[in-house]
Formats: sequence, C-alpha cells, structure tokens
Amino acid sequence: MPDITLTTLVLLCLAALLAGWIDAVVGGGGLLLLPALLLGLPGAPHTYALGTNKAVAIVGTTGAAVTYARKAPVPVWTAVRVGLAATAGSMLGAVFAAGISDRVLRPLIMVVLVGVAAFVILRPAFGARPEGAERAPLTRARIVTAIVLVGGGIGLYDGMFGPGTGTFLVLALTAVLHLDLVTASATAKIVNVCTNAGALATFAYQGTVHWQLAAVMAVFNLAGGMLGARMALSKGTEFVRGVLLVVVFSLVAKLAFDQWS
Repeated sequence: MPDITLTTLVLLCLAALLAGWIDAVVGGGGLLLLPALLLGLPGAPHTYALGTNKAVAIVGTTGAAVTYARKAPVPVWTAVRVGLAATAGSMLGAVFAAGISDRVLRPLIMVVLVGVAAFVILRPAFGARPEGAERAPLTRARIVTAIVLVGGGIGLYDGMFGPGTGTFLVLALTAVLHLDLVTASATAKIVNVCTNAGALATFAYQGTVHWQLAAVMAVFNLAGGMLGARMALSKGTEFVRGVLLVVVFSLVAKLAFDQWS
C-alpha cells in the first residue's frame, strides 16, 4: 500500500464508487478515477496511477458486464470479438502515441463530441427501441463492421489518446449494430473487460500496479458498477441518454481545460 493518509484513501474509494457507476451506465468513469489517482499519488510515477486505474476498473467493469448479461439480451460473442479487435487496436495505437501531439488531437475530439451531443439531442429516437419491438437481427456485414471499425478503430484511438473511449464505444455500437442505448452500454462493458485485461497485463508485467490499494478501491468500483448497471436496466434508454449527455459535456470541458490551461 502506498504511503497515503486515511482521508486520501476514503476519497479515492468514493471516486472509485462513482467512477464505477458512471462507467456502467455509459462509459467514461476513467475521467474521474484516473485524475483522482494522479492527485492521490503525487509522488509516484504516473504509470502507477495508470496501472492501478486498470486494476480497479476491470473489477467494476466485469461486475457491470455480468449484471447486464443476466438481465439484457447482450450479444456476448460479438462483444468479445469486438473486444479482441479493440485490444489489438489499442496495442497498435500505443506504438504511434509518441508521434502524435495531444494539442492537435484535443480540438478535433472536442469538435466530434459537440457534434455527437447535438446529434443525440436532435435525434431523440437514437438508441431507443419502441416498447415491444424486437431487436433487429445482427447481420454478418454489421458484425464485421463492428469488429473492424468499432473494435479496431476505437481501440486505436484508445491506445493513442484515450479519453472518452467507453462513451465512444456505446455510441458506435448503437449506430453500427442498431442496438438500443442500454444494450449498447451492456455490450461495451464486455469490450471494456477485454481492453482492460490487455492493458492490465502490460502494467502488471512492468510492475506498475499498487495491488493493495487497487484491491481496496476495486470493492467500491464493483459496487458502483453493479449499481449503475441495475439502474440503467431499470430506468431504460432515457436515463442512459441523460447520463450520456452529461458525460459528453464533461469530457468536452476537461479537454478544453487541458488544452488551454
């Protein structure tokens, strides 16, 4: 366990709880959890915050994925294939990350996110399924597109830059596979488990994980993840849409702060 105060530990656990909830509903929990770890471990190299973040997040994400899979018609095998493609994409993206300037990427991502928010607001039917309607069958073409574009493309982005990956996954899965937002969020959790596992294996091999701290925080992240999944299942698409917009605008604000601070 790193040398931190009890107050810092409590705050980190609360951050893990809330991050698990956000991540389970619509993705983006890392926007809270990673900065909290960076602030809570000021004397440690940033790689320890990154590694500990993955060790915590994979527990909450797995709990949310299991909760969703028990209650929602999640295309598990499709999600696993997308997740494997995303893992490969993120590894490739990490190779190119050093040659790409954050100050170039941030404005582009902000523009994309504002466009996404406008689309979600102006298209209230996006990600909604009429009550009683059957889910559209997953065709081979849509599955292949999801594996290549959603898995490989967003995985590449995750390796190069990262912020908002979970949110982009939910939106892309909704658009490509014609899922409702709740099912897309459930599917994204399985994809996240795959990508988190790949990243955690790398950090564990490098020895940059505070395992004791991660174990304590993971309990709270798991509770938040399971609670968030249950709320998304019970409250439905409109609830997920509202949280999605809050996360998107929060991400835009964070990117703008990082760009111009």
